[in-house]
Amino acid sequence: MSYQLENTQRGEKYNTIFSKVSPAQRRMRNARSHMRSRLLLGLYLFLMILPIYWLINMSLQTNSEILGSMTLWPQNLTFDNYIGIFTNSSWYMGYVNSMLYVAMNMLITICVALPAAYAFSRYTFIGDKHLFFWLLTNLMAPPAVFLLPYFQLYYSVGLFDTHIAVALAHCLFNIPLAIWILEGFMSSVPKEIDETAYIDGYSFPRFFVKIFIPMIRSGIGVTLFFLFMFSWVELLLARTLTATDAQPIGMIMTRTSTASGIDWGTLAAAGVLTIIPGILVVYFVRNHIAKGFALGRT
Repeated sequence: MSYQLENTQRGEKYNTIFSKVSPAQRRMRNARSHMRSRLLLGLYLFLMILPIYWLINMSLQTNSEILGSMTLWPQNLTFDNYIGIFTNSSWYMGYVNSMLYVAMNMLITICVALPAAYAFSRYTFIGDKHLFFWLLTNLMAPPAVFLLPYFQLYYSVGLFDTHIAVALAHCLFNIPLAIWILEGFMSSVPKEIDETAYIDGYSFPRFFVKIFIPMIRSGIGVTLFFLFMFSWVELLLARTLTATDAQPIGMIMTRTSTASGIDWGTLAAAGVLTIIPGILVVYFVRNHIAKGFALGRT
């Protein structure tokens, strides 16, 4: 009783104090709170954008200006770094090679992961949970563990220094991730939809393509985003499994370091061009990503 009485008195005290606050003071407090939130958000955006701006700034400068005094913007604007990349076949082919094996990996992974995730979400079989957990354990191993087996295998079968070799190597990590994400979206779709489609005379392929896949398009968008992100930035496997014909842009960028020094301008321009494909992917799947983060397993 004494504890309840004490809490009641304390609540009445707080209500009395709060009632004495005028509407003008409340508006002032809310304004201060909004101001602090905006300042923190502005500081966060500034810290996020600053490295990207500095990279663009360096890409428009000469090496002598980069190594000289620090400037907030180019004093002698030049596009020679970008021209050098687009006129040198070894440079722009690095981007072509990277985009080729990334696209191949995304296509292979999504074609394998969609039926596999459907099986995990709709059927129960012996060892299903153990198999699902085993797929996730592949994500726990670093790519360096698989370097030697992949290199020896691909070299013996003639796939070394090809785009498909890198795409298949990335499938070891991307397929489990895709299955895990898609299974969460598929499990949220009621099973009654499958039964209704079968009653209406739909075959499984027709139902899967025309009805089921459009219902989980947000999940597919999120999955493609993560697949692209892993394959585009992964360098260890791509560097080991290629030599000349299928070298990724990350490997080409290491050529800027020579005995005479580092070509900072070209390296910065290559970094800017490396960011652009990621921005385009995020732009085209932005709506699906927003829905996927709110509904799915991500």
